[in-house]
Amino acid sequence: MTINSFKRLYFKHRRVCDKGCRFLFKINLVKPLFSLFSSVHLRKLLKLNLNKMKKVVLSTLAIAALVFSSCSDDNDNNIDTAVTAPATYTFERNGATSVSFSGQTTRIKMGEKLISALKDKSKTKIELDSMFGRNLTTHSYFNDAELDGSSKNLRGKTAASIDYFPGTAEAVFIKEDFDGFISSQVTEVFPNWNVDAVEGTAGKIQELGTGGSMRYVNAKGLEYNQAFGKGLIGALMVDQILNNYLSTKKLDEATSRADNDAGILIEGKNYTNMEHKWDEAYGYLYGKEATPASPELGADSFLNKYLKRVEDDADFAGIADKIYNAFKLGRAAIVAKDYELRDKQVEILREEISKIIAVRAVYYLQYGKDKLATDKGAAFHDLSEGYGFVYSLRFTQTSATGAPHLTVDEINEFVSTLQAGNGFWTITNDELEQMSTKIANAYGFTVGQAR
Repeated sequence: MTINSFKRLYFKHRRVCDKGCRFLFKINLVKPLFSLFSSVHLRKLLKLNLNKMKKVVLSTLAIAALVFSSCSDDNDNNIDTAVTAPATYTFERNGATSVSFSGQTTRIKMGEKLISALKDKSKTKIELDSMFGRNLTTHSYFNDAELDGSSKNLRGKTAASIDYFPGTAEAVFIKEDFDGFISSQVTEVFPNWNVDAVEGTAGKIQELGTGGSMRYVNAKGLEYNQAFGKGLIGALMVDQILNNYLSTKKLDEATSRADNDAGILIEGKNYTNMEHKWDEAYGYLYGKEATPASPELGADSFLNKYLKRVEDDADFAGIADKIYNAFKLGRAAIVAKDYELRDKQVEILREEISKIIAVRAVYYLQYGKDKLATDKGAAFHDLSEGYGFVYSLRFTQTSATGAPHLTVDEINEFVSTLQAGNGFWTITNDELEQMSTKIANAYGFTVGQAR
């Protein structure tokens, strides 16, 4: 039995042993048991063969478990087990940071470059596909040495969570949706860059007003670049945060919990596996902040940006602190080995981050509806963003069911409705209102609050 294996075995049962020992102190039996682990006896134990060693350890643990079970109603309130979150997301070990999420920062930067490139009609399909990660070959399409030299890519982490898409066919279909947004932008929209969009014809359409923005849409009024960018918030950022790195299947995978209990670090790193998984979740939200430990929001074009938008709405003020505080306290709980507290923070994060997606979906559906009759350029832009956020609902999760707040079939029906027939050219106010109401009801707010 290796030292690490011994440590894992002890720490796996440490809480039972500790509570049992508190009882033993009360009835004056602790000294005889502790004498077993005196330096003399420990040296004797280490001379036993492996099988005998296992028997001694397991027998001792069994005694502790039996004692604990006989006093399960013992009051432990005198034991101070409170975990306090730090003022900022700062965690150190031996004087050096134990926080790392560089891969998440890299992917956010890649996403920023790609959504910008989707509006450049000189870009080729090969270039855009490669930036997404479909063609995993050496290239310089990011025009950024760090990104072009990175082994990271966006596509591989899209719809790739352990909770929702562990090798499923749906994951393949979702990746193909994003491939399709890229392909259609190149084959449908770029060739019609200077053509006026009309019902059934892709092209450009300008928002009303002096200097109104020009929007480039497909034959149904959808901006593929918006569908891609807002859809990626769900399929990459939200999916990786809520359904992958904050999943107990990931946090507690293999020996992760035992290693965290025993303080066993990833080889060559200053963090445990569990600490790192939590940090990677944090990185998908705050990874592009100038000072990630003290986020100010609005630092990227993805989840970070829209958390700020929701926070700035008086009806949802405070959501940013709820999320930030849950990340800090959850990480502190991991350091303190308090997994019940950790999991409570996961529940908070799932509800609040999911709410960001739902609120923005309703917001854009409503503002698009309001402008449909008078300003199709502005309406189509809002509805295109709404389309991406509705698509992203698929990746939200409530801990109550371990699934999105709406069924996958309901979400897919919403997406289909938005592009049915001639899409935004013919969608009705009633359809948009009904969709908004169903989303708001499912996620616990009103349509009026989201506006």
